[in-house]
Amino acid sequence: MRLAYQAGGVQENLKIFFTTENTESTESTEKGKTKSQRKGAKGAKKTPRFLCVLCVTSAPFASQLLIFSVFPVSPWLTAFNTIVSFMTAATSKKLDHLDWLEAESIFILREVAAEFSNPALLFSSGKDSCVVLRLAEKAFRPGKLPFPLMHIDTGHNFPEVIEFRDQRIGELGERLIVRSVEDSIKRGTVRLRKETDSRNAAQAVTLLEAIEEFKFDCLIGGARRDEEKARAKERVFSFRDEFGQWDPKNQRPELWSLYNTRLHAGENMRVFPISNWTELDVWQYIEREQIPLPQIYYAHQREVIPRNGLLVPVTPITPPQEGETVETRTVRFRTVGDISCTCPVASEAATVADIIAETSVTEITERGATRMDDQTSEASMEKRKKEGYF
Repeated sequence: MRLAYQAGGVQENLKIFFTTENTESTESTEKGKTKSQRKGAKGAKKTPRFLCVLCVTSAPFASQLLIFSVFPVSPWLTAFNTIVSFMTAATSKKLDHLDWLEAESIFILREVAAEFSNPALLFSSGKDSCVVLRLAEKAFRPGKLPFPLMHIDTGHNFPEVIEFRDQRIGELGERLIVRSVEDSIKRGTVRLRKETDSRNAAQAVTLLEAIEEFKFDCLIGGARRDEEKARAKERVFSFRDEFGQWDPKNQRPELWSLYNTRLHAGENMRVFPISNWTELDVWQYIEREQIPLPQIYYAHQREVIPRNGLLVPVTPITPPQEGETVETRTVRFRTVGDISCTCPVASEAATVADIIAETSVTEITERGATRMDDQTSEASMEKRKKEGYF
C-alpha cells in the first residue's frame, strides 16, 4: 500500500510518502497450507508490522532534506504526525526570491565539486566574488572548500581591495593562489606600450598561464548576465576550448538546469553561479547575509577628473591630462577592477540600505557607468572573452 500526504509549507513543497510491508515472507507462510486454507487467506486482511517513511521536499534543486525511517506499525501514526508537524514547522517560512537564487547557486557550486577534478574559485575581493564566496561557504561548510581561491593581480589594483583580500583570506583560513600580470610582463608573454596602459585585457594571458600551471579544469567566477550584453548570452557552464577561447555560436544547451560538463584534455569550463542574479539581488543578499566588502564600495571623498562622462580617479596610473581640472567629490565604486579602467560614480550612499535604494532606480548598468574599457567598442567585452578573458 502506498499513500501520499502533502502538508502546507513552502510552495506546498513538503511531501511525505509511506509504505507498509509484512515482515514474514509470503513464500514461507504459504508452505504447508491446504488449497482451501490458501484460498481463504487471500481474502483475509494482512496486518503490516513495519512502516517505512520517506520525507522529501520538492524545493528547487532538491538539496533540502531527506529522511528515511522504519517504525514498528503500532506507533506509526504517532511517528507520522510527529514528522508532519516537524517538517511543516521547519518549512513554514516562505521562500523569497533570494532563497531561490541562493538554492540555485549552491546547486551549481556542488555540481562543480562533483563533476570536476581540479576546480578553482576566482576571488578578486569585488562584491560579486564576495557573494560567491559566501555561497561556497554555505554549500560546503563546516568542511574546507573543495577548491582553492585564485586572484589574477594586475598590479594596478586599489590598495583597499588588496588589503581586504588578504584580511578576508586570513579569516577564512583557505588557500589563495595569486598570479600576477607583472610576472607575465617579465616573461615576455604580455607586452604593453607603457607602464600606465590598462592591464585589464592582459589578465587573460596570466589566467591561461595559471590554468596551464595548475591544470585547472574549471574556474568559478561572479559574472552576471545583467552586467553586459556579451555576458548576457553566455551559459552558466561556459565551455572554453584548448586555447581558452569562448565561441558564442557554439554553446551547450542548459535545458531544465541540466549541465553538460564533459571535457577533453586541455579544455576548460568557466562557471557562473550567480549568472541569473542582478546587481540589486547582489546588494540585497549582501544586506541579508551581512557580507563584508572593501570600503571603496561605500561613499567617500576622492579626487577625480571629469572625462568623457566618467569620473576618473586621480592616481599615479591615471594622472590628470593637460587642461583637466581635479575635483574632490563624494563617490563610491559600483564595481572594482584595474585602476586604469575603473571609475567611481557620484554617490552619497554610505550604507548597504542606501545603495539598495540607489540601485533600485538606476538606469545604467554598473559596467556602463564605470568601465572605460567597455566604452572603446560595442563588442569590447566579447572580443576579450573570445581571447580567454573570464
